[in-house]
Amino acid sequence: MPTARAISTAVLLSTATLLASSLTACAPAGRDGDRQGHGDTGGTTTDAQALSRLREQSPAWRDCPAPAPVQGGGEAPGALPDGTRWQCATLRTPLDWNDPSGAAMDLALIRARTSAAPDDRIGSLLFNFGGPGGSGVATLPGLAPDYEKLRTRYDLVSFDPRGVGNSHGVRCPDAGLPDEDEIDDTPDDGPEETDALVRFNRKTAAACAKSSGDVLPHVGTTQAARDMDLLRQVLGDDRLHYFGISYGTELGGVYAHLFPERVGRAVFDGVVDPTHDLMEEALAQAGGFQLAFEHFAAWCARQGCALGDGTEDIVDLVVGLEAALDDTPLTTDGGGLDGDALVDAVSGALYRQDYWPALRVALEAAADDNGEALQDLAEALGQHGTDGGPADADADGRESNEEDAFRAITCDDSSERYSVADVRARLADFVEASPIFGPGLAWGTLSCDGWPVPGAARHPEVGAPGASPVLLVGNTGDPATPYEGAARMAERLGRGVGVELTYEGEGHGAYDSGNACVRNTVDAYLLHGTLPEPGTTCEAEPLPEGK
Repeated sequence: MPTARAISTAVLLSTATLLASSLTACAPAGRDGDRQGHGDTGGTTTDAQALSRLREQSPAWRDCPAPAPVQGGGEAPGALPDGTRWQCATLRTPLDWNDPSGAAMDLALIRARTSAAPDDRIGSLLFNFGGPGGSGVATLPGLAPDYEKLRTRYDLVSFDPRGVGNSHGVRCPDAGLPDEDEIDDTPDDGPEETDALVRFNRKTAAACAKSSGDVLPHVGTTQAARDMDLLRQVLGDDRLHYFGISYGTELGGVYAHLFPERVGRAVFDGVVDPTHDLMEEALAQAGGFQLAFEHFAAWCARQGCALGDGTEDIVDLVVGLEAALDDTPLTTDGGGLDGDALVDAVSGALYRQDYWPALRVALEAAADDNGEALQDLAEALGQHGTDGGPADADADGRESNEEDAFRAITCDDSSERYSVADVRARLADFVEASPIFGPGLAWGTLSCDGWPVPGAARHPEVGAPGASPVLLVGNTGDPATPYEGAARMAERLGRGVGVELTYEGEGHGAYDSGNACVRNTVDAYLLHGTLPEPGTTCEAEPLPEGK
């Protein structure tokens, strides 16, 4: 179940069986944290000299190999339909931007070049697909068909942000920790369950510090935004052209705040509300997921599904089913389906309306004491490999570090450290917002308890007066980044910067839904600089009845 932040539609697709194409990645980046503060002559390099050298570096682009297990595994990317091959490289960047002449790290990059003539080429279009924690290097090739029109004028570029995947990925080894499946995400049966959740979070934080203590203080969004500006310069662009989805909108907003004069054509899709702290964001998500589920339930009732005659009936059934499964899990081939797995499956299926028919079938079966389909759905939409099965493991048995990176970046960004008392004080608000999703999201705010790095602030700073316009796409049915976030991002960016486009649809984000109106509007801005008129709205095509 998502906690305070949520993965984007693109990242979710990268783990779902419904994604047809395999994702790909670069070879591992350096993890040596080597010093670059000394030149060949032994003299100390100044910060200015170090920055100059970083800006002058030339990445060694090469054909991409298969993704590393830390990025999720899979096969090497095949050529695009016109024969263009994916290229991978690394970008050398300071480990700590406050000490640019100190230790350095490498970020994994990927790109597909445009075939446009020099006069038609705009530059590079940098993607961040959300998370935080998703590997952009692994995600971009699998989603490239969605962005092929944009490649007519841009090189398509993405990267593993610091702490993610092959960019010195954070690791929190689980040796000595209880199995996460044994921890109740919604402890409601006494202090033993609550104490177990607290111990798990604190032991996880200690494991992260022990394994990744060198990088852990330096994986926050502000440092990642500075990496993006270095990448812009190394790629030879005067301005950063950018497409951010979900958490990628927060990263883009922080970049705009730091470098307003360097903002090029930028699109934020599935917009994070920058006015929220972690508790407020989690509460808003509870309402967003509840609204999305009620939309699903209304559709299901119209189909004559066996879950109930109306929205309220179906909501009540799922609330009751979750409680029953918490007491007595259903036996499945995968071990067992409990209430947490049910919520994982339902929340994952709400990221795309295409998943609704599968969710209906799985819930009907679970209500009839057969948990196999719902278990399969939870696994397909969870932390698993790109082919829908378990992720490939490295020599130590480790898989993708997306979950570890999510925690590390979130806790580095947020200065809030919530206690059990804080959660209990707000729990009724969460249950009121969503009896299905509220409790899990409330207790999820404990995930930074015991984190060894002080967080940066209550919420991100995104004010960017004077920046070029940023197109903000808000989806009225978005469960993970509720629609109101787009308006608040526009307000915080500053007068004349944020331009809103409304999508009246379902699922997380809008561009990847395939809606022609959204795509044409976004493409018009990125390719030609044409912004939509104020108040422009795109309507989704309804899911066919009877499907």
